Amino acid sequence: MTDKPTEEEILASYPQISAPTEQTGYTSNITPEQEEIKDKLRDQLKALGYTKRLDNASLLRFLRARKFDLAKAKQMFVECEEWRKKYGTDTILEDFQYHEKPLVASMYPQYYHKTDKEGRPVYFEELGRVNLTEMLKITTQERMLRNLVWEYESFANKRLPACSREAGYLVETSCTIMDLKGISISTASQVLSYVREASYIGQNYYPERMGKFYLINAPFGFSTAFKLFKPFLDPVTVSKIHILGASYQKELLKQIPAENLPVKFGGKSQVSDQELYLNDYGPWRDPKYIGPEGEAPRAFSMD
Repeated sequence: MTDKPTEEEILASYPQISAPTEQTGYTSNITPEQEEIKDKLRDQLKALGYTKRLDNASLLRFLRARKFDLAKAKQMFVECEEWRKKYGTDTILEDFQYHEKPLVASMYPQYYHKTDKEGRPVYFEELGRVNLTEMLKITTQERMLRNLVWEYESFANKRLPACSREAGYLVETSCTIMDLKGISISTASQVLSYVREASYIGQNYYPERMGKFYLINAPFGFSTAFKLFKPFLDPVTVSKIHILGASYQKELLKQIPAENLPVKFGGKSQVSDQELYLNDYGPWRDPKYIGPEGEAPRAFSMD
């Protein structure tokens, strides 16, 4: 049995410099002041006994999430590590099996499929197809959230390294497409509790992981309603959200190569719903791009 690779070995196996950006606070564009704050954060966390996730990219994500306020970023990091310990996050990829996923997938389709033009994994969620009443006969909200964390860990530790190798630079974020086709007030209210919990986990424990976010098939009036929430959202977050109606294909194809976008969303990737929901195609399944971290596990047995 081979020894498990160390965090250092895994980080050394793929690019750690992000694509050039005009925004500061990234590994490809950092000011001397930001560099100093980042090094102080690392020193303070080491003094508290932390040894994992202290690489430049990880620390910068927490700092960007807290506008480079050292005390707030430190608090966020510490709270995240406490949650990871309590939740068993470090071993969730080995410990958790979502046996009911093939059944759940047809009632709440959530899946990754290939990459966008910037090398990000593309994540799809068909919120309009949710049937929570039927789902809760075979799973629980707690298991749905555990699966969400399992997916985040697989995304951060397996998908992103493979995508970074393929892109030739550090890929840190996802491109999300949320399909609202067929959504109703009752569907929306059904999943509100889950979506609230899921959003909390994403914002607090996986900061700066959203690259682009497309809401497609948004019902009439949705954009107007969204404007009411805009003042409460971070402007950086708002700039990543695109609300599109039924004529969304042109916009999606600006971001995602046609061969990577499923036919049902206006692209040329010929895949059935069953394959989309369960096959998880992307660089993380290609031996050319899988490194010492190993291939992304599957949430359920393929047999």
